Amino acid sequence: MLVERNDIEKRVQDALAAAPPRIPVIVGRCGTGRTTMLYRLIKLLGSETEHLDIERIATTPEGFLASVSEPSHLQVPKSFLPDAGNSSAKTAFEQVCVFFEHARKANDRKVIFLLDEALDLRVFESFPGLRDALSRFLRTLCTSNNRFVITTRFTTRALRVFGNEPERFEIIHLPPFTLTQTTLALKDLNLAQPEKERLEMAGTIHALTDGHPLYVRLLAQGANELGGNDPISALTAQLAPGAPLSMACRFSYQLRLNRARGYGALGGILRILSKEEPLTLTEIAHRMHRTPGSTKDYLSWLEDVDLIQVQHKRYRFTDPLLRLWLDLHGRATPPNPDDLSQAVRDYAAERLPYAAPPTPPTEPRPKDQRSRTRSRNIIEID
Repeated sequence: MLVERNDIEKRVQDALAAAPPRIPVIVGRCGTGRTTMLYRLIKLLGSETEHLDIERIATTPEGFLASVSEPSHLQVPKSFLPDAGNSSAKTAFEQVCVFFEHARKANDRKVIFLLDEALDLRVFESFPGLRDALSRFLRTLCTSNNRFVITTRFTTRALRVFGNEPERFEIIHLPPFTLTQTTLALKDLNLAQPEKERLEMAGTIHALTDGHPLYVRLLAQGANELGGNDPISALTAQLAPGAPLSMACRFSYQLRLNRARGYGALGGILRILSKEEPLTLTEIAHRMHRTPGSTKDYLSWLEDVDLIQVQHKRYRFTDPLLRLWLDLHGRATPPNPDDLSQAVRDYAAERLPYAAPPTPPTEPRPKDQRSRTRSRNIIEID
């Protein structure tokens, strides 16, 4: 499912073409299409590009240097390659910086590096002499004659790292799918062929998923497996243990929680919010049996990995579907089919007014003579 986002692509290309070029920072949650956008850029920008998945290769500075300098089509002076006799992490990282600054394609052509999950270079800051590894690497990108595109799934961290340098880094948020894009996605998946059915199904799926691209695809595929016309039943099936959407939520939850500090306490707060939101700091601290001061720290760590957001001093999940998943699966035993079905119906009723059970009509209570007399003496003010 490759839905074009021409406005985002144009912003990236304009940033790269500026003088001096800016470094686009594409920000989006898990499954919002960051890597897909890089694949689109490879097609648009051609052979100048070099795609590197930093998350996969950011282990040690020495190992990272070996991985990035491995492609034979990049012309790199021998002095930049790893020295077998020097095992210093700091020296290897310095060679990494030199590599990104001076690497060239054939015929001395400059490179457009597409760096997926570039903020994962923070892992090097635990090595001796590299406490400022990420900032040093970013300074290298700013001074290089090569061009760069960066992606990250951590919005709050990106704003903190890049927000103060808008002249060099341009933060580009990947928004959720619009209703139109959701409809196009269903068409690409060959779902709900009659246009009227496709529009109706797109509206339901868009409401249930908040337009999250990965959730849209998985829910649409699940609906197709069940006959293609009941997204609410498909959502119930997709949130069962081991189902694709359930596993996607689990991946996002575990990845972000593992990147934050205080795993156990943070999981406790998320379970509280999965039962009831929004809550104030005081309400969360009371339920956690912790002081407001320590609870405030925990909440800031959850904000740092975009698991929660705060509005008007009240905290809630950033991803409503992830909240539903945790409410169902954050228990000692997996949810049974009845609990799963009821939870999904309640979730759908909040987001789809027509999915709410009808309210039975109430019989008007007969008024006695005293009430009729009394009502004439009451002035109602709206």
